[in-house]
Amino acid sequence: MTTHQLIPSAAVHTLLADFSLEMTGKDVDHLVAARESIPHGTRVHVTYLEHEDLEQRMAAVTAARECGFVPVAHVSARRLTSHEQLEELLSALVAEGAADSIFVVAGDPHTPHGPYADAMAVIDSGLLESYRVRHVSVAGYPEGHPDISAPILWTALEDKFSTLSQRALTGDVVTQFGFDAELVLDWIEQVRSRGVTMPIRVGVPGPAGIKRLVRYAARFGVGTSAGIAKKYGFSITNLLGTAGPERFIHALAQGYSAERHGEVKLHFYTFGGLGATSKWIEDYKGSLR
Repeated sequence: MTTHQLIPSAAVHTLLADFSLEMTGKDVDHLVAARESIPHGTRVHVTYLEHEDLEQRMAAVTAARECGFVPVAHVSARRLTSHEQLEELLSALVAEGAADSIFVVAGDPHTPHGPYADAMAVIDSGLLESYRVRHVSVAGYPEGHPDISAPILWTALEDKFSTLSQRALTGDVVTQFGFDAELVLDWIEQVRSRGVTMPIRVGVPGPAGIKRLVRYAARFGVGTSAGIAKKYGFSITNLLGTAGPERFIHALAQGYSAERHGEVKLHFYTFGGLGATSKWIEDYKGSLR
């Protein structure tokens, strides 16, 4: 009996249906090259990196739309220097026909560069509806945040859900990537117990070099090297080679219950490259048939 036969394939297909991907402004050529292995209509998140400007971000948004995908531009609240900068981004998205869905996050800076202290400030500004935004993705942190306490994270998530509902905006929660499926599932149950019914996209690190995975995990505070090794099945004394998320997805599928967890999908962080991630997903789905 194979590993795939040991897991509920229906649950895996449910989780993989309508998965989303992430790209940066420099990934345009990689997205175009990988377009045949990515389902039409896939949501492609375009990050808001400090060293990339509006032109680079919009080039990625345009490429995603022209490839037949749904671009989801990121808005990093604390990186915005002014109300005008937010309006410039939203106006560019409207002109591109890509303003319907965005992802709003506080962002990395401890001190805001302008008037927006966090994601809620952007959502509550009223500008999103003015620029035709209809769907807002927000961040979730199943393994916590290195700089924000759990009570504050819970309050922020509940407030965002409430505010989006009041403003007649739909939304979903896109989680930080992690390696502990059991912890993620427990967190989702807590989300539901707090009355937050938005769909949840669980962050999954795409196939990548093991050293890179460990480095990103340390940077974002989402697990120790030893913990990742245990969950992903590689030796901590040998960090050569590449690791994929099969074990994580299998564990997620084994514990997933639509009744307890609601609508759950996967969001792939493309640390190992957009092409490698999309090819891995295509091959993985094929192996489940």
